[in-house]
Amino acid sequence: MEENILEVKNLKQYFPIRGGVFQRTVGWVKAVDGVSFNIKRGETLGIVGESGCGKSTLGRSIMHLYPMTSGQVIFNGRDFSRYSRHQLRKERLQMQMVFQDPYSSLDPRMTVGQIIGEALIDHKLATKQEAKKKVLETMDLCGLPSYYINRYPHEFSGGQRQRIGIARSLAVNPSFVICDEPVSALDVSIQAQIINLLSDLQKERNLSYMFISHDLSVVEYISSRVAVMYLGNIVEMAPKDEIYNHPLHPYTKALLSAIPVPDPKRKSDRIILKGDLPSPANPPSGCKFRTRCPAACEACAKEVPEFRNVGHEHYVACPFAKRDV
Repeated sequence: MEENILEVKNLKQYFPIRGGVFQRTVGWVKAVDGVSFNIKRGETLGIVGESGCGKSTLGRSIMHLYPMTSGQVIFNGRDFSRYSRHQLRKERLQMQMVFQDPYSSLDPRMTVGQIIGEALIDHKLATKQEAKKKVLETMDLCGLPSYYINRYPHEFSGGQRQRIGIARSLAVNPSFVICDEPVSALDVSIQAQIINLLSDLQKERNLSYMFISHDLSVVEYISSRVAVMYLGNIVEMAPKDEIYNHPLHPYTKALLSAIPVPDPKRKSDRIILKGDLPSPANPPSGCKFRTRCPAACEACAKEVPEFRNVGHEHYVACPFAKRDV
């Protein structure tokens, strides 16, 4: 049995809505509403869904960039949710994050060498001389020439900046990296280079990834398993081939139908969802997807669907979903 590097149990991330003269809490935005999953060592779990479904918030909550409302994050067998800030600062070196915007995530006043080597110096993992050597090694690993070391972020293209962000995350030798839409701000040709770089680094260093994206084609290429999020919950999760060949949840089917087909003569059976994504501050009762689901019935408004295994390691939160044998 493969070892889990990460276990997330019933994670909730609520943000207060304040109003009135005294700015009292009048409600809650339920950005992540009871999410559970695990990631095995060396695998990539893709997280997909529409904008506003809670993908990025989930990643930031796992990293404790937001204090969790409730739940557990167990990393390498240790419960991070119970750690103090001092303990977390030390242990979190093994968990790193690559952010979506390759420019705003880099300090414009720091050189490439300072950006990549900052954590090594701050955590006293290396002397200045050792840190410079490590920085140059990491830059070479990420396809960055050594003469970039004294340049600033504004001197680079988007793809080069993202390579700098990846190098920064790898400098402290992590075992788990959360990639928060790392290629969405890049040109298509550059996207392929970054995805290939991440794949090569995973093989070379036995890294585990949580790869967040709204691009299902990218997720299909890099992921081992895929989890589909809708309004703060995972509605379907399965191995990559299983979920792309046998989607069961109506939301997953709609997302997959929107993938462009590179054949002008082929007609795509596009599923158009009615309505807009409901507000996470006031989600629908029962099944959250029922207001947009073509197969919804009265029972869907009364009961929250069970997230169940229908075989082939395929989990789905829909009572009508069945996996053909």
